[in-house]
Amino acid sequence: MDFETFLERVEALWEQIPEVFKRELQGVHVAEEAKEEPGLLGQDVWRLGEYLDPGPPSVFAGFEGLGRHIVLYYGSFQKVAEGDPAFDWEAEIWETLLHELQHHVESLAGRDDLVQQDLAQLRALRQKGAGR
Repeated sequence: MDFETFLERVEALWEQIPEVFKRELQGVHVAEEAKEEPGLLGQDVWRLGEYLDPGPPSVFAGFEGLGRHIVLYYGSFQKVAEGDPAFDWEAEIWETLLHELQHHVESLAGRDDLVQQDLAQLRALRQKGAGR
């Protein structure tokens, strides 16, 4: 899938999500680059998306106006799809959008359940990589 088609699919899928779940979200961005998972560099683990939340304002108001965003990494999708003719681009985009949106909704609710699941998965991947 080329970048322009990817953008179109992201936009079309994003439009299907009810506005109530997008409350206080400044936007969804698509980056062309791939992003290796920090802490797993060189292990062929790619971050498909991430939720960027400035967190609580600092005493210096450093986060004022930054807002909450979702980023999808087109290049990471390409890396994962390489050599896999059965790769379902649309299903992966949808799953990634919903995953990052869940981070957003949990953040608004003061929860971090999905963050904890993601961290546990990363720990398992690091242990697996260390045992190679």
